[in-house]
Order: sequence, then C-alpha cells, then structure tokens
Amino acid sequence: MQVSTLNDLFVKELRDVYNAERQLIRTLPTMAKKATSPDLSQAIEVHLEQTEQQAQRLERVFEMLDVSSRGPVCKGMKGIIEEGKDTLEETDEPDVTDAGIIASAQKVEHYEIATYGTLCEYANVLGHSEISDLLKTTLEEEKAADKKLSELADRGINAMATNGGGASEEEMENGRSRNRRKR
Repeated sequence: MQVSTLNDLFVKELRDVYNAERQLIRTLPTMAKKATSPDLSQAIEVHLEQTEQQAQRLERVFEMLDVSSRGPVCKGMKGIIEEGKDTLEETDEPDVTDAGIIASAQKVEHYEIATYGTLCEYANVLGHSEISDLLKTTLEEEKAADKKLSELADRGINAMATNGGGASEEEMENGRSRNRRKR
C-alpha cells in the first residue's frame, strides 16, 4: 500500500493492528493452557474474549471507513509472539513459565497500547470522532489488561519463580514489599 497521506497511514496501521489481534486470537488459548496459576489462566481467557471483541470493533471501523481489512502480516506482533513461544519452550519450571507468560503478555499489551494510542490520535486529527471512541475503548481495555498482569506478578507469581520456583511465603512477601516501595 502506498502511503501518501495521514489517512493512508491510518488505514495501514488499522490493518496492521487488526492482523495483530487475529494473531493473538490464535495464540492466547495456548498461553492460557500453559499457565499454571488459575488466576493467570483466567486473566488470559478474559482477555481472549476482549481480543475477539476488539477485532470485531476494528471490523466495524473498516466498514465505517469503507475499506478492506486485508493487509500484510503484522511483523511486530509476529515477533513478540515468537519470542513468547521461545520462552515457553525454554522454561520447564511451572512458576517460571507463569512469570515468562506475564512478561510475554505485557510485551503484547505495551505494543497494543502504543498502537491504539497512536490510532486514537490519528482518528481525532482526521475528524473520525466515532472511530476514535471505538479505539479508545480498546485502548482502555489494553491498559486494564496490562494492569491486571502487573497485579498478578506483584501478588506472587514473580516471587514464586525466584530460584526456579517454589518461593517461600516470606520470599513472596519480601517481593511484594519491594514492589510496593518501587512505585
């Protein structure tokens, strides 16, 4: 696609994030199954449902713009997903796997937060207020998912992964205390 205007760039980026969401819809079930923490697994399953709604929201945006959703593969998301798969293959301790899943999922969320933030701004500049509202809804969902992942890590998953997993209650509490002081 030749990009000559901000609108062209907007459509290009919408197609890119749509493909990213489609890739995630295929990937999140595996992450949920690999998670050993029930809270982490549930958080991923909830986000899968949101991701499906986000893809539908993007389909609505494409309809509003009267453009096709077809575009190339999102290389950024493909790379993040591949890194996550490598992490899952390289870890054999369940608690470390959960910590790795959180790290991988937060990379995804940060990529999406940056993308949706940019798309909201483009929509505003281009005068697409209704589209901006749809994109802002997704942006807020991505921020909430990132916050949930941080809370799960802070509440003990990262501490449990200390020294290969199985951290004591004292180590978990010390990890939580350190995290609170950093904020």
